Amino acid sequence: MDAETLLSTLGTQLRAARQSRGLTQAQLAERAGLTRLKIGQAEAGAGTVSAAAYAKMAAAMDLGFHLLPVRRPTLDELEDFLG
Repeated sequence: MDAETLLSTLGTQLRAARQSRGLTQAQLAERAGLTRLKIGQAEAGAGTVSAAAYAKMAAAMDLGFHLLPVRRPTLDELEDFLG
């Protein structure tokens, strides 16, 4: 997985976590001690967001980070996905 895809995936997951908690970007920013702009950049997968900012967002939502090996989908999984 390349860095761009990784950041995009992380941003999507952070947005989903924020929304599932009923938080706006502004509310998360206040809890995390960041700007709303930085939250938006992180959710968009921008490469300018620091690891510290991601950590603050995660902590503000009682989340943690785990490093897991990247697994490529099997041919059957791809065929199922593509229909």
